[in-house]
Amino acid sequence: MARMYRVLGFWTLVIGLMAFAGHMTEFALLFFAQAVAFVFLGYLNFSERTYIVMFWGYMVLSFVGFTYWSVFKMDLPF
Repeated sequence: MARMYRVLGFWTLVIGLMAFAGHMTEFALLFFAQAVAFVFLGYLNFSERTYIVMFWGYMVLSFVGFTYWSVFKMDLPF
């Protein structure tokens, strides 16, 4: 399970590099930070249950943040 966190770190790094190449600096920095966090957590060798709970917490936090941003911070499209 720890290896999957390192894989998540790799893919978030790839997404961050593509965003950086597309001149989306804030988006790239967000994904670079996620990549560092995933790789760091991947080397801590927690139990599988701990990794699952951390991933669910990450998913809840990201979905709540995305919903908040899209409802309250973005302008109306019309």
